[in-house]
Amino acid sequence: MEMKICQSCGMPMQEEQYGTNKNGGANDKYCCYCYKDGAFAQDCTMEEMADFCAPFEVEGGRAGSVEEAKVGLMQYFATLERWKA
Repeated sequence: MEMKICQSCGMPMQEEQYGTNKNGGANDKYCCYCYKDGAFAQDCTMEEMADFCAPFEVEGGRAGSVEEAKVGLMQYFATLERWKA
């Protein structure tokens, strides 16, 4: 089975991490941290999302610094559905 990626924060998701629609059903496009009850959990810009996620990238060893993580996240987020212009 193909791993789903949250189209807001880029997190790889397992089924139990899917967001929820208004009717309570699972939403496999966004994770439970980004999307709840049919709406985004945070009203933020792509840059604000990168600021929030950057420390997790450093903590997980995927970036050497918060600044490096932000640059990479901004490039990556631009490819995700929520942030595409």
